[in-house]
Amino acid sequence: MDHAKQKQSEKQVANSTDSVNGHVEERAPVPKSPNRTRGPQVVPGEETRSHSSAVMESWKEERTRSIEDNEMNLPSIAAAYTTILRGLGEDPLRQGLLKTPWRAATAMQFFTKGYQEKISDVLNDAIFDEDHDEMVIVKDIDMFSMCEHHLVPFIGKVHIGYLPNKRVVGLSKLARIVEIYSRRLQVQERLTKQIAVAITESLQPSGVGVVIEASHMCMVMRGVQKMNSKTVTSTMLGVFREDPKTREEFLKLIKD
Repeated sequence: MDHAKQKQSEKQVANSTDSVNGHVEERAPVPKSPNRTRGPQVVPGEETRSHSSAVMESWKEERTRSIEDNEMNLPSIAAAYTTILRGLGEDPLRQGLLKTPWRAATAMQFFTKGYQEKISDVLNDAIFDEDHDEMVIVKDIDMFSMCEHHLVPFIGKVHIGYLPNKRVVGLSKLARIVEIYSRRLQVQERLTKQIAVAITESLQPSGVGVVIEASHMCMVMRGVQKMNSKTVTSTMLGVFREDPKTREEFLKLIKD
């Protein structure tokens, strides 16, 4: 290959690749057209911001299950539990297990009743204008949830604090928010953030802090079988993240 052809070949290769984060990726040449308009350009970091916005809006999601769905789906869930009992080597027809599939199906629907509720239903009539800008804390809220990895419970307490910005919420509603999100298939990390995001989006406070301490049956009853282990997760938003003194005050108060 002569020098001119080699230069032409190198130019074609250069025009058919992109370098993204240090990696070279091939792309098909884009044909030029006088009528072609450029699409929206992706600004660095925009994809991350879009993902964050989606997470922040997640508290507004519609319920995904209704009471009618419960009634319609109960027989199929019960049938699945019958299959599980047989798979475990049990006899679903023996006296002690005759009604177990129905009981278990009903119980599982109750354990996950958070899918039947949405945050806006709880908060619409419970947000009040109030000239109060000192920290509000509700701690030791009992929490029961289901680990989505093993379908066994994790149990613990939730501590919530927020710094109002001219708006407050009925204190019992904070416990209701915990109830809605915890009564779903969960991981503790996501649960912590969902509670904090819901409060932030609904009240627009100066900051929110959420801490959850829980014992996971998937660690206690199986696996490493550590009876006294606890998992602690936290989410800090606004001044709770930005101001160390505010964060320290919150963490100190929930321990007292």
